[in-house]
Amino acid sequence: MKRVVLILLAISLIMGCRAAEKGEKKVTPKREKPSVVEEEAPPKPTPEAKKILMIIAHKDFRDEEYKQPRDLFEEEGFDVTVASSSLEEAKGMLGMEVKPDILLDQVNVEDYDAIVFVGGSGASEYWDNSTAHTIAQKAVEANKILAAICIAPVTLANAGVLSGKKATVYSSRIGEIQAKGAKYEETDVIRDGNIITASGPQASRAFARAIVEALKES
Repeated sequence: MKRVVLILLAISLIMGCRAAEKGEKKVTPKREKPSVVEEEAPPKPTPEAKKILMIIAHKDFRDEEYKQPRDLFEEEGFDVTVASSSLEEAKGMLGMEVKPDILLDQVNVEDYDAIVFVGGSGASEYWDNSTAHTIAQKAVEANKILAAICIAPVTLANAGVLSGKKATVYSSRIGEIQAKGAKYEETDVIRDGNIITASGPQASRAFARAIVEALKES
């Protein structure tokens, strides 16, 4: 009897295992999609940055007339070089100190897209400076942007490049640019062709924007 029971138990176990095998779902492993390697597009060439030369007096340049334009130029991605009559730190009227990059007599006008004469009482050192005059004249000949603010337009006038041009200047120097043939306009900033002039510190931002706009057109 015991043998019969054992046989029956064995049969039931075998049948149960087979049933379980039939009930199992066949799981097919999912095929992973082959990963696609996307090649990065080569970087687009960026246009060469415009280059601006800012000319400041060794002593008593006007701080805002230097800093505000330079800040905007650099925001626009332009390269700025500073020239002066000495490589020692230049001192601003309000205490700013700037280390010039090059001497005035090392300037090659062809290296720049714009030449900017910064004002301040010390800018008078360039009024009768033959090197400054040559820079202004070559800038005009090469169709560069030429700009000056505050009393610095007197340098341009003495270089002979404001004759017949609309220009502005610090109020105390109106007669000096008129004597050289400039057509004085009572305004903060004025552009005549590639020449941009401004009347003083209050016009620093507008002066800078006018230079940026002119460079974008060139």
